[in-house]
Formats: sequence, structure tokens, C-alpha cells
Amino acid sequence: MHSLQIGLIGDRNDDVVAHRAIPLALGMAAEACGVEIEPIWVPTDEVGNGAALAEFDGLWCVPASPYRSMDGALTAIRVARERHVPFLGTCGGFQHAVIEYARNVLGWADAEHAETSPEASRQVIVPLLCSLVEVTAAVNLVEGSRLAQAYGVSSIVEGYHCNYGLSSDFRAALADGPLRIDAVDDAGDVRGIELDDHPFFVATLFQHERGALQGRLPPAVRAFAQAMIDTH
Repeated sequence: MHSLQIGLIGDRNDDVVAHRAIPLALGMAAEACGVEIEPIWVPTDEVGNGAALAEFDGLWCVPASPYRSMDGALTAIRVARERHVPFLGTCGGFQHAVIEYARNVLGWADAEHAETSPEASRQVIVPLLCSLVEVTAAVNLVEGSRLAQAYGVSSIVEGYHCNYGLSSDFRAALADGPLRIDAVDDAGDVRGIELDDHPFFVATLFQHERGALQGRLPPAVRAFAQAMIDTH
């Protein structure tokens, strides 16, 4: 049986619903895929230069930002992107995957998050028009995307706990890839992204991991686990 180690990039707090759900979701994915998965929490202020992340088979940037170290979260995401380590980001992980890509791929060195830099001139993550704190809503998956393949359907319903999402300026910059939109809500607002030419790099604004608390295996987590098996 395969044994996999996953680095959970984030500042653990058992009061956060998603933080309680993630180990359950990974346990369910492990059982479904016939592997052993050991989740290891990596506080953002302990990421350093990212060298210690080499031991992990996958990295998951978890919810509950602002992080203690934004630089630590961004470093971990960059490691996953550049070294082709299977990556999953949810909520804050989605937001920081956007910032990392904007800074290090698009060259937008001044890309910021409105929550932590409210006066910044280039905010790629901005306040949502309508809060999604403890909201459940429909999500439409782009045909052929990794998320659509994982779920096996074109429309799903998932839960959120966030107030920030993608700016229109950054969305326009995604037109030519390789970071692509793979999920939108009924109004067409971006709810998920994925990276081409990568074993698995998926980030969602919604927190699919919460399904594990109701005994449901989140399809994206299973796909993430399978990607780690395939690249192990």
C-alpha cells in the first residue's frame, strides 16, 4: 500500500470548520484510493524558503487567512507550481494561489490581497459584492476541466466561508492560460482555477472538504489523492 505525506499549509485552528474537515476528507480519500495518507500541518511562519517541503507528496493550502505569514503561503504555492507537486487550495488557498501566479508568472510584483493591503493599487483579490460566509450555492464546472472530471457532472452545490474573490482585472489576464478558470457561479463569477501542464494544481473558493463532515467523500480531494499516487 502506498504511503503519502501531505503538507497542510496554514495556521491550524480547530475552531475553523474546514480545519476539522480536512483530515476527515483525506482519510476518506485514502480509503477510496487504497493508500495511507498522513497529513502534516505546516504553519505558514515555518515554511521558510520552502526547502523542507521537498518531503511531501502533495501540498494543500488551507482556509483561514490572513495567514500568520503571507510570504510562507506564497512560497509553498510556488514550490508546488514550479516543482510540479500535486496541489490543492481552498478558500484562502485559492486567493493566495492567484496572488502567487500574478506576482511570479505574470510579473505583477505589486499584486496584493485587499484584506491585508486595503490601500494597494493592484488588488487581485477584492471584496465580494455579496458575502459568502456560511453560504451554500450552485457552482458550474467547465467541461473537460479537472473539477468536472472529478465530480462527473457539470453543476454542483458547495459551501463557502469567505468575503473575498477574484478581481476583474486578474480575470482578464487569464484569457491566454496556462492558469484557467474551471468553475463559475450562476452569475459567472470565478469560483475555481486550475493550471495546465501540471500533474494537479486546482484551487477553489468553495470549501468542498466540508462534505466530509456529513460523511461525503469530496470528489476534488479524491482526485488530489489519485494525482499523488500517480506521481509518487
